Amino acid sequence: MNDFIDLLVEKEDSKTRIDKYVVENTTDLTRSYVQKLIDDGLILVNGKQVKSNYKVLEGNQITVEIPTPVDLSIEPEDIPLDIIYEDKDIIIINKGKGMVVHPAPGHYSGTLVNGLLYHCKDELSGINGVLRPGIVHRIDMNTTGVLVACKTNQAHQFIAEQLKVHSITRKYNAIVYHTFKEESGSVDAPIGRHQTDRKKMAINQKSGRNAVTHYRVLENLNNKYAHIECSLETGRTHQIRVHMASIHHPLLGDEVYGPGKDPFHLEGQTLHARVLGFIHPTTKKYVEFEAPLPDYFEQLLTKLR
Repeated sequence: MNDFIDLLVEKEDSKTRIDKYVVENTTDLTRSYVQKLIDDGLILVNGKQVKSNYKVLEGNQITVEIPTPVDLSIEPEDIPLDIIYEDKDIIIINKGKGMVVHPAPGHYSGTLVNGLLYHCKDELSGINGVLRPGIVHRIDMNTTGVLVACKTNQAHQFIAEQLKVHSITRKYNAIVYHTFKEESGSVDAPIGRHQTDRKKMAINQKSGRNAVTHYRVLENLNNKYAHIECSLETGRTHQIRVHMASIHHPLLGDEVYGPGKDPFHLEGQTLHARVLGFIHPTTKKYVEFEAPLPDYFEQLLTKLR
């Protein structure tokens, strides 16, 4: 069964292109996907079809119809999942190291999505398209920790909206190079694509998006490293990794933003998404989930003390 989103255009949005308006007033719908919905006659203004260049007017009633995902070409796989919590709306996973969240070129099997498709059957939201059912946010392949996936489009919209307004609690633990003199601090610097290496992110004052990371020093280690907790206000790609490297504290094991040689032969950055908290889509109460530090992280802390 298809899902519907109803929008009422307010004065300040008048004369905005409809594709831009829908992207800005929904969550996790890309411009190209919205344009396809318009072309397919699934976005109506006052009950009538329009073109992508139509400019909305104050008082327009807009209906967005999101089709149920067609047969997913991604195969369900019986991958063991570390499930922290599950109900009819959401599933909370403790993601292991080396697991890719959703299929992408080079990773069409063995991903968290393949495991979710097997575990949840057809109970996953379809908003993010056939390659990312249920996925409302993600963490990097070599980052471990807590992640929420959504079983319904309503839950997906509700949690994505909280991500959009930065009201979700996200706390990460990391081991970084060099000790700190201060006990805490913040990095407020916009992040965008690196200008020459498009696979990397970088602090980009011109075209970057607002990004804020707060950090708290938990322990200085052996005069060389530090164990820190990072809290995210925003959720940009590689945010903690870029921000900490920018203040000369790159993450231990980070092959992209770190100093290159890793003395401990780690599998990527030492970063763990420990706490995730948000308003539950059905109960409307705040819930918080925690994933304990993985064994390799605990062992590394012991070694570095």
